[in-house]
Amino acid sequence: MSEADLATLLAFFKAMANESRLRIVGLLAERERSVQELAELLGLKEPTVSHHLAALKALGLVSARAEGVTHWHALRLEALTALNRGLLDPKGGVSVAGEVSAGSWDDKVLATFVTAQGEITAVPASRRKRLIVLKWLAGQFEEGRRYREAEVNEIIQRRHWDSATLRREMIGYGLLGREGGVYWRRPESEWRQAPEGLRS
Repeated sequence: MSEADLATLLAFFKAMANESRLRIVGLLAERERSVQELAELLGLKEPTVSHHLAALKALGLVSARAEGVTHWHALRLEALTALNRGLLDPKGGVSVAGEVSAGSWDDKVLATFVTAQGEITAVPASRRKRLIVLKWLAGQFEEGRRYREAEVNEIIQRRHWDSATLRREMIGYGLLGREGGVYWRRPESEWRQAPEGLRS
């Protein structure tokens, strides 16, 4: 696999690690939809939906056509098929398996502690490795959106059963903010390299 193909696959997996983008792909797999319709179905603001669509368009997964003042978006199934061919070799093995060493240290950590299905197999004991997993988990939350604690727990439990520990860890590292029972994803510029109280 060429470096360009590998970069495309990595970009695909990073893009699809986001819950809202996965849901958008699922909705577009049914039929084409407008930004307004997607925003209503997902409970998101239209600019947020447009941002996600732009990421999917950059990968060639979504196409758009104008009809009057409305832009209709559709899933490009042929692009998904092409990505699938690139990921699997003729024998059914993962073609990038032998190239893991070329990936970044972060990718290696995620490959160790997060399955291909997006489940966290264990919380790393090392603070450095744990932060990599927590940053990945923070990517499951939308910037600019407010969550109730029950929603936060539900999202985390899709990835790992211990939502209480992981929620507390994300707050400690500054990945999530919390006030009055309401949570939000904080800007990356505010994320910490060590939990609150342990910084030098």
